[in-house]
Amino acid sequence: MRYSPEALTAFVETVAAGSFSAAARRLRKSQSTISTAIANLEADLGVTLFDRSARQPVLTEQGHQVFGYVQAILAASERLDELAISLAGETEPRLSFVLSDTLDPKVLENLLARFDSAFPHTEFECLIGEDEDVIDLLQKGRAQTGLIEARESYPVDIGFSRLPRQTHMAIYVAARHPLAQRRQITFDELHAWRELQLNTYLERPDNLCRGPVWSAPNYLMLLSMAVQGFGWCTLPCALVAEFAAPGSLVALPVPGWPRALSIDLLWNKRTPPGVAGRWLRQYLLYESAGGNAPPEAGR
Repeated sequence: MRYSPEALTAFVETVAAGSFSAAARRLRKSQSTISTAIANLEADLGVTLFDRSARQPVLTEQGHQVFGYVQAILAASERLDELAISLAGETEPRLSFVLSDTLDPKVLENLLARFDSAFPHTEFECLIGEDEDVIDLLQKGRAQTGLIEARESYPVDIGFSRLPRQTHMAIYVAARHPLAQRRQITFDELHAWRELQLNTYLERPDNLCRGPVWSAPNYLMLLSMAVQGFGWCTLPCALVAEFAAPGSLVALPVPGWPRALSIDLLWNKRTPPGVAGRWLRQYLLYESAGGNAPPEAGR
């Protein structure tokens, strides 16, 4: 291909993210790398893609026209990669799956049993991660697939499928915590008390706290801290039902809670999942829709 795939990806990500710096963060590259890649693409095309006179880059008329073509090129390249892996028909010797604690523990239990039956010779690794950590592990090639709380957009090198089944989240405190005696409390009132907050390993500068906070990188650790009475926190209801002793936690009567949360299954488009990874993807989609993927699926 005449045009660098990295330059095409940098161009699409800059449009999606709204700036060179935001695109650099999402692609885990330096801003200068993104700027240079786009400048090289403009030189190859012989057109100016962005008007750089404003505070943020704005697509030119030519840039708008090029954008649609670049999206089509990248989509075709992704389909070709998936076809190549499918035609090879090889089962990967190892599959690393980074999952969110928002996945119902019973779903994971059934998944492991079915995977063992379908791929007894494939090494299976489970990693626990949330939010940006999941994306980072996929982009670095540390994991092949991952689960994450659904969001509106992802970096252009990350593919996703939304699971049909949602998970439910509620706000919990220990039964002996003073808040447990409240018949009703608003979300704003909670900030006078210590929050047990999910916080990934990657730094997020926009993560501003409104009150006293303790944090942990996964929900299971937050659950343990909540049971010990250290504060209030948002937890997956299924996780509480599975791992908290009966009566140890109380769901607070906050307006709008509990609430449903969608979950996305992610993968790295540059290294699409193999036979076992595609089976896992199909299993979760079928299971979430109330069905079951056959044990031989994807083989």
